Amino acid sequence: MSVSQTLAPHLPYLRRYARALTGSQTSGDAHVWAALTALLGGDHSMLEGVPPRVGPHRLFHAIWQSRAEHYDEQAQPAGSGAKSPENRLRSLSASKRGSLLLTAVEAFSLEEAAFILDENPEEVETAILGAQKTIDSQLASKVLIIEDEPIIAFDLEKLVTELGHKAVAIAATREEAVAKAHSERPGLVLADINLGEGGSGIDAVSEILASFDIPVIFITAYPEKLLIGERPEPTYLIAKPFLPETVQATVGQALFFHPVAKQAA
Repeated sequence: MSVSQTLAPHLPYLRRYARALTGSQTSGDAHVWAALTALLGGDHSMLEGVPPRVGPHRLFHAIWQSRAEHYDEQAQPAGSGAKSPENRLRSLSASKRGSLLLTAVEAFSLEEAAFILDENPEEVETAILGAQKTIDSQLASKVLIIEDEPIIAFDLEKLVTELGHKAVAIAATREEAVAKAHSERPGLVLADINLGEGGSGIDAVSEILASFDIPVIFITAYPEKLLIGERPEPTYLIAKPFLPETVQATVGQALFFHPVAKQAA
């Protein structure tokens, strides 16, 4: 099998990574092309025994690091949309950004990411922790909890507070949830789908999303009830009983990848 045939299945993922790392598709593609040109021209060779998915990323990094197009130390201009996922990534140093993207988005192991970045696994792990800390400080949000079971509601309130967010309201019924959403204007909703006599959490969320563009995480013992192909789609779904780590990771993901919310109409 030729080199081009070996690399072809991995190129879309390398381009995705390059875009996120460099900040634009144009810059990302330019560096990917430079890496491929060097590889196919014989200037660089794939290391023996290196998986075909890892090698191109390592070569890409060697070329990118040798150029002066990084924006990791540049200040963000006023009004640049700092709350977008792209600008959150821009706020990280090159090392933190690369470590986070390689492991969290591209699913490389710590050892693979370290090889790609020409660092050791301990350095990569430290960079990831630093990136997560930076992102968490940017993502502090107001949270509306829609849950009719007091013990579970209390657990969720305690958990989001420990994560640095503010639980602005707990609603046990559909009507209460909608009213609290309009009065408190949360940046995130944690919702059960079955509120007992209080109605449907799905209906409550649907009504809230008619006025607000905010991320929603469903936490439910009945995930099958969300598989209906209608809005709201279960982009973020946690099954009961849940682990605190699962809630933490899902909250971070929901807030990180959601753009700036629009205000209620």
